[in-house]
This record gives sequence, C-alpha cells and structure tokens, in this order.
Amino acid sequence: MGIAERKERERADMRRRIVDAAMKMFVEEGYEKVSIRNIADKIEYSPATIYLYYKDKDELLYDVQKEAFVSLADHFARSLTAAEPLERLMQLAWAYIGFYRENPELYDLMFIIKAPMNAEGEEEKWKNGDSAYDALYHLVAECIEKKLLRFQNPTIAAMSIWAFAHGLISLDLRSRLKVCKLPEKALNVSIDDAITEYLAAVRC
Repeated sequence: MGIAERKERERADMRRRIVDAAMKMFVEEGYEKVSIRNIADKIEYSPATIYLYYKDKDELLYDVQKEAFVSLADHFARSLTAAEPLERLMQLAWAYIGFYRENPELYDLMFIIKAPMNAEGEEEKWKNGDSAYDALYHLVAECIEKKLLRFQNPTIAAMSIWAFAHGLISLDLRSRLKVCKLPEKALNVSIDDAITEYLAAVRC
C-alpha cells in the first residue's frame, strides 16, 4: 500500500469514527446538547482533529443523517416483498412507521430538526432523502400506471402519502396527539388505523 493510499484509508477510518460517535451521542443525548468538543472527547482526539473533517456540527450532522437514510433505504428494501404494487405500498407505509417506532430519536435527526439543511448552500439540492423518496415515488408511479390509485400525478401522490404518514409521526413524536384524548396504549393503533383508512381512500 502506497503512502497516499494509506493516508486516504486513515482519513476514511477517522471519518467513520467521528460519524459513528456523533450518531450515538446525537441519538442518546440530543443534537443540541452535544458539542464538537464532546464528540472529540468521546473518540479521544482534540476538537481540532474533527475540524479537519467538518467545518461545524451542522456539516457533521449532514453525514450522520446520510448514514441514517441508508439504513432507512435498506429497511425498505428488506420490507417490500409483495408482487402487487398496492401491497408493496402498504408494506412501505408499515416499514416507514416501523422505522420511526424503532428509532424515534434518529427519525427526529432525519426529518424534524432543520440543522442539517444548514450544511449546504441554498442553491444546492438536499440529497440525503433521495433513496427513500425514490422508493415511494417509483412505487406510486407504478400504482398510478396500473390505475390502482386515484392520483394522476406521481409527484403529488408521493408528496401526499408521505406528508400524511409524516404528519402523524411528527405529532406523535412531539406528543401533540394527546389533544385527541386517546389513551396512551391506543395511540399506535389509532395511527395505524388512520394510515389504513387513508390508503383505502386513495385507492381506485
């Protein structure tokens, strides 16, 4: 292995250590409570070392978020097993809800807090969510093509279905569904029923 190749490998290993430590700390302690110094202490390096790789915490969160979306895309790929596109759409909905329930703090980092959006300029496109969104978009496009959904435009369909599920999740994540005065143990059932009813309503 040449010197340049070894240095590149060392940089990749260090970046991996930083991202892994940051993800664990952001999830367990909350993004706002964790500093670059905290992360540096965790991996037993100086803050200056982290600043060689990331200009600030927002930029680091962007890479943490990228890793989380890879996990979500993998989760989708494992969950979509049905042959019929409408059944796969249901599987996708449950996979999305299931991912949130297993990883609520991670979901917050991915979809709720604005910080990672500060890591790119206004002219640049946010790409972290592409793989997850594309899975939904192509699936609803297939359903529309086969006249299985009431929508005509796959972009509107994907945006609407995503917004409905995300809205319920966001309300639950921030404990706002308490306004519905449902018993705590009934919340998950009610969310599942709402999604089932919504998907039934948009079918042809």
